[in-house]
Amino acid sequence: MIFLAVTLGFIAENIREKITEHHKAKTYAAEMVNDLESDTSQLRKYINYMTNAAHNVDTLFQLLSAHEPKEILSGKLYWYGLFAGASAEFVPDDATFEQMKSSGSLSYFTHGSVAKKVAEYDRLCRLMKSTDNSDEGIYVEIRKVRSQIFEFKYNAVANDIYQASRVLYDRKRIDSFINTNPPLLTYDKTIFNGYEELARSRFFDRKVSAADTLYKHAVSLIGDLKKE
Repeated sequence: MIFLAVTLGFIAENIREKITEHHKAKTYAAEMVNDLESDTSQLRKYINYMTNAAHNVDTLFQLLSAHEPKEILSGKLYWYGLFAGASAEFVPDDATFEQMKSSGSLSYFTHGSVAKKVAEYDRLCRLMKSTDNSDEGIYVEIRKVRSQIFEFKYNAVANDIYQASRVLYDRKRIDSFINTNPPLLTYDKTIFNGYEELARSRFFDRKVSAADTLYKHAVSLIGDLKKE
């Protein structure tokens, strides 16, 4: 009888632990879904911003490849050159993941593939962060070279138009600026060449690809967590 009572007590305790772990897994899964939905919202904005920057910088390359700087309307150079200094940062909402990792709670997920996907998502986040960090030095240098080509007040006008267009897109206003001819500080081809090289070294396409991979993984993980 004593043996039976001890055995039943052990089984009951094990069942309670399983119920508790299952409840915690559901709670963590729901919290992580919220975190990931916040991340995907961020990533969509990041991808759109960097894709736009990449397209505009490509246009700058095409213009300078086909013409000397003096032959191009300076409004075009101000506008397309603006995007070489594009900057965005993705900061994952990883509070739930860090809590689970520190407490060893990832094992609560009953489907092993979920824990693996969570770990892979963390790896992809760190990889994207590393890519952004490696760009910091180039970003600083490109701002320095930009200050040798573009006069600040006209560059500020171009930036104001762009920021306004992110809220309410106004193609007429953009075209109106592009077709103006504000003065440049220099037409030195060597300086322009240095600006192009720095812009090319920012690898916007690589940033977009990394963000897109992370976004797709997040969407897939959200689906798995909802099943969990």
